[in-house]
Amino acid sequence: MNNQHTHHGATEATPHEYAGHHDHSVHGERGAPMEHGGHGHAGQGGHGDHIGQFRRLFWIMLVLAIPVVGFNDMFAQLIGYTLPDADWVRWVSPVLGTVMYFWGGWPFLTGGFSEIRSRKPGMMLLIALAITVAFLASWGASLQWLSHELNFWWELALLVVIMLLGHWIEMRSLAQTTSALDSLAALIPDEAEKIEGDGVVKVAPTALAVGDIVIVRPGASVPADGKIIDGSASMDESMVTGESRTVSRGVGGHVVAGTISTDSGLRIEVTATGEDTALAGIQRLVTDAQASSSRAQRIADTAAGWLFWFALSAAVITALVWSLIGLPDEAVVRTITVLVIACPHALGLAIPLVVSIATERAPAAECSSKTGSHWSLRAPLMQSSSTKPAH
Repeated sequence: MNNQHTHHGATEATPHEYAGHHDHSVHGERGAPMEHGGHGHAGQGGHGDHIGQFRRLFWIMLVLAIPVVGFNDMFAQLIGYTLPDADWVRWVSPVLGTVMYFWGGWPFLTGGFSEIRSRKPGMMLLIALAITVAFLASWGASLQWLSHELNFWWELALLVVIMLLGHWIEMRSLAQTTSALDSLAALIPDEAEKIEGDGVVKVAPTALAVGDIVIVRPGASVPADGKIIDGSASMDESMVTGESRTVSRGVGGHVVAGTISTDSGLRIEVTATGEDTALAGIQRLVTDAQASSSRAQRIADTAAGWLFWFALSAAVITALVWSLIGLPDEAVVRTITVLVIACPHALGLAIPLVVSIATERAPAAECSSKTGSHWSLRAPLMQSSSTKPAH
């Protein structure tokens, strides 16, 4: 039986497709709990490829953002330096800013369109609104159709770069969860040696049933949860419990699928298979964590949805007030400004950072994520970890 490791039903997406459903739920389909044998994970390279795509897109946009911001006269006035007196200088920001809008901003534009179609405004639509208004207003200012105050090329560039950074961080966090699934599935051996009569036959771990007797040879992995009926061994349970030291197990002791008999052979009576094993339970926790939105992410989505409507309402009120007092030109400037600055730069970067840091630090704090909505202390998922071996 070949050792195939295919990602649990997760459908991969390009950076643009990924951003198109930025509801912070799992980016792909939730996989079924691990089945022992024939389990596979072909998606690991896919997540890595998408992280690389986001990383490259971020760095390219960062390089383009430097001249866009540096040669922008509004930014120069804000900081207090003088630009070269040449005709080409005024076109650097518009030309490169346009490239950034359509190339770097495309994930947000497609994501915003998806949120419009689903009638669920959120972060993507808010970002798309801000960069689109900034893009149109900046071209109007560059062509002298609108007030010079609406030259937002530097704001557009920084917004695209910051949001791409947030998405890159979030994709990396997702890939770490996928890597954990790969590692768990790889613990199960491809074959189990089952005793039938006076002989031994090799079967897939999925073919085992409760009550079957299997042989685990020195250095081999346990194919299913069970109870030792013959022999004793030092078991390496580090991949399941995190404990680096081996644990002695003897007759009557419980062993868990995926653990390794380091020095002796064992005969084990199977007590749990498939989804009933402790390892499958651990994998379900990891899968649930990947498939569910964390509390911080859901708050961010909700806040972004409310902020979208608040930004539109504030823009309408701004336009009406400035028009009623007889300043229509100021009404245009102020309304556009409100729509541009309404985009939550900090929220778009802070939430992926919080999720990523929580994901990375949880194992070190001996925590596991049961669902994305809370972090809980690692529970003893297998009773065998605390069971004393019989002597």
